Amino acid sequence: MIRKFFVLSLLVVFLASFAPIVSATHSWGNYHWGRTANPFTLKLGDNVSNAWDSFLGTTSSDWSQSAVLDTSIVPGLANPKNCRPTSGRVEVCNSKYGKNGWLGLAQIWASGSHIYQGVTKVNDTYFSTTKYNTPAWKNLVMCQEVGHTLGLDHQDENFSNTNLGTCMDYTNNPAGPPSNEYPNAHDYEELGIIYEHLDSITTVSQTKSSIASGNFENRSDWGKELKNNGKVAVYERDFGEGHKLFTFIIWAED
Repeated sequence: MIRKFFVLSLLVVFLASFAPIVSATHSWGNYHWGRTANPFTLKLGDNVSNAWDSFLGTTSSDWSQSAVLDTSIVPGLANPKNCRPTSGRVEVCNSKYGKNGWLGLAQIWASGSHIYQGVTKVNDTYFSTTKYNTPAWKNLVMCQEVGHTLGLDHQDENFSNTNLGTCMDYTNNPAGPPSNEYPNAHDYEELGIIYEHLDSITTVSQTKSSIASGNFENRSDWGKELKNNGKVAVYERDFGEGHKLFTFIIWAED
């Protein structure tokens, strides 16, 4: 009996050593939207074509399952070609941005620790190719880039391991199984942690004079490289006096 228990214990330890370790610790620094109450509603400006409307709709609906925030799709205020930000909200755009290397891009502008505007772009130059023109890839990239504008980082950045079942996990096979097209429980848990406290100010739906106006669509505009493993990258541009721009990139494979 003792021997059986010992063997069983070893088996449990052995299997546990191969289980993927996930935890709700994937916020991006301390950056978050300022607000004085939960849940709050963040506007997503719809600057996407009909081909992307359903994917933006799915992303908005999925992130709105969070207990601390909702997202609402509203008419866009940007030209999709350059997708300039609008204070107090996130502009979402698609266009053929060219063979610049990136498949998807998210940007957040922050003052101190508070996000005050954001942008999500998906590059149809690559999404028109056979590899990326699939519902799974479109869901993953749209979901992940909007997730960055909420203050989330990635749960995992290994493209070759087993999917974690979240769009905040990088993968070579977003359809899975399991699917990496949508948020999972850890994402909602992390949002709860990020927005657990309340602020004395709000940056949601507020007009703020931006110190950083412009397109910021080229590598030369993004500032210091914080991370780049050839598949994903993060950049930081410091404008001084606590104002920063963060750019999150998913690189395409030609």
